[in-house]
Amino acid sequence: MRGFTPRNILSRKGFRSVAVLGGLLIGSIPLEAFAFGFDDVARQAEELAQQGYSAPETAMPNELQELSYAEYAQIQYKRDRDVWSGTGSPFTLSFFHEGMHYNSAIQLNSIDQQGDVHGFAYNADDFTYGDLNIPDGVKNSDDLGIAGLRINYAMNDADRKDEVMVFLGASYFRAVGRGQVYGVSGRGLAVDTGLPSGEEFPRFKEMWIVEPSQESQYLTIFALLDSPSVTGAYRFVLRPGDETLVDVQSRLYLRRSVEKLGIAPLTSMYLYGPEQPSSTLNYVPAIHDSNGLLINDEQNGRTWRPLVNPARLMMNRQETPELGGYGLMQRGHNFSDYQDLDARYDLRPSAWVEPLNDWGAGSVELIQIPTSNETNDNIVSMWLPNEMYEPGTPLAFDYRMTTSVDEERHLDPQLAWVDETRRSRGEVVRDNLVREADGTLAFVIDFVGPALDGIGSNANISVQASVGDNGNLASSRAVPNPVSGGWRVFINVKRENTSQPLDIRAQLMRDGKPISETWYYRLPANG
Repeated sequence: MRGFTPRNILSRKGFRSVAVLGGLLIGSIPLEAFAFGFDDVARQAEELAQQGYSAPETAMPNELQELSYAEYAQIQYKRDRDVWSGTGSPFTLSFFHEGMHYNSAIQLNSIDQQGDVHGFAYNADDFTYGDLNIPDGVKNSDDLGIAGLRINYAMNDADRKDEVMVFLGASYFRAVGRGQVYGVSGRGLAVDTGLPSGEEFPRFKEMWIVEPSQESQYLTIFALLDSPSVTGAYRFVLRPGDETLVDVQSRLYLRRSVEKLGIAPLTSMYLYGPEQPSSTLNYVPAIHDSNGLLINDEQNGRTWRPLVNPARLMMNRQETPELGGYGLMQRGHNFSDYQDLDARYDLRPSAWVEPLNDWGAGSVELIQIPTSNETNDNIVSMWLPNEMYEPGTPLAFDYRMTTSVDEERHLDPQLAWVDETRRSRGEVVRDNLVREADGTLAFVIDFVGPALDGIGSNANISVQASVGDNGNLASSRAVPNPVSGGWRVFINVKRENTSQPLDIRAQLMRDGKPISETWYYRLPANG
C-alpha cells in the first residue's frame, strides 16, 4: 500500500465516525437505533473473513434445476401472503422460489419495530406453480429454501403494490422508479471480472429487512456478503419515487489479496442500435437496456461512451483521479426509438452511481461481451481502486445509486451532451446526386443542451477530434441542427487493422474552449 490512508480505509477506531458520516450523507436519513444493525452485520463479516470459505449448498432437485426461463417464471409467490400485507405498511415483501440457476438459498430475516429479529422459512404453500407438473415431494424437499427477495410499494397505483426492488442471484439487485421497467442491474461487489483466472461471484448469504412504520417513505435492508476472497456488510436504504434512490453503505473484509476489486458494479445489455446497427433486418431499430457509459471525473470532466456489441471480448479503463459519478445510461425514452411493445426498452431506466465518501484515485472499467440475443447481460462497468489492499484492513465504500429516466440531472448544464450517435458508411454525393461510398466509416453525433442555446451558425464552433494509433481521421465538421436546436458533428475515420479496435474521440469547441462532454467511441475489432 502507498504511504497514506484514504478515507475509504477504516481502522477499528474509525467505525463509529464512519457510521455517523453515512447517516448524514444518506439522504439525511438518521441511523436507526435498532437492537440489530449495521455494526452487527459488520462484526459477522469480520469474523467470517477469519474463517475458511464454505461454498453454499446446492442440492436443488433436478425437476427445478432443469426449468427454462419461461417455466421458472410460472412459479409465483402468492401476493395475499406478502409479509406485512394488511398491516398498513407502505412496503410488503414477497419471495423467489429456487429454480433454474438460482440454486442456493438465502437466509432472510425481518427486524420488527421492537427490534427483534425473526427468520423466514421456505413454505411451498406460499407459491403457485402455474402449469408445471412438479411433484409434491419436490416442492416440499428439505433441500429447498428462499432464493431471493421482492420489495413491493404502491408507486404506480395507490391500490396496488408493485415491485420496486429485487435481490436475486449472487449479489445482484435491481430497482425501478415510477412508470419504469427493469433493465440495468446493480451488484454488491465484483471480484476478478474478466480475468483469465475466472471471476468470483460474491453472494448475499443473509439479509435483514427492517419493518417500516406506516408513515415511512424508505426501507432499510442489511446484507451479509460472502465469497472465497472477501466478506462484507451492507446497508441499503430504498426510497421509491419518480426516480428511485438506493443508498448503499458497505464495509469489506478481504480473506486474501484481490487483483480486481470491482466497486458498485453495474450490469446491462446492448444488442444493437444506431451506435452499431443490426446486421439482420428487424423492424425494431434498437434493442438495449443501456446505450452508453457516462463518467464524471471531477478533475477531467464528463465522458460519454456509446456501447457496442463486439465480435470478441473488449475491455478498457478510464482513469478517474476523483470520481464524481458514473452510470450505464439509457439516453432516449421515445417509443419510436425502439418500437417494441413487449420489451418496452423506452421505459428502462438509467443507473447512476455517486460516491458518498472519498474513494480515492481509480478507474472506471467497461467490459463489453459479444452476444447474439437480448437475453444475455453483456455489459459490465465498475470502479476499480488504484490501491492494492491487503487482508486485515476494513474497507468502506458508500454510494447512492439512482434509477431514473431523467438523465439530464446527472449532466453539467454548462456543457452540451450527446443526444444520439449514429454509425454509417462514409459517402460522397456526386453532381448527379448519387451517393457513393468513400471508403471511410462515418459517425454522426448530435449534441444538445442549454450550452448550445442561441448559438447561431456564425459562431466559432469547431470539432476537436482524434483517433488512436490504428487509424486516421479523414475529416470532421460541425453544423447547426435546426431540428434539435443543437449541433451535429460528422466524423469520418479509416482503420488500418480491422482485427484491432480503434479509439475515436470528439468534443465540441467554441472559440477554442470545450462546450460539450467528450464523446469516446471504441470501434470493436472486426466490427
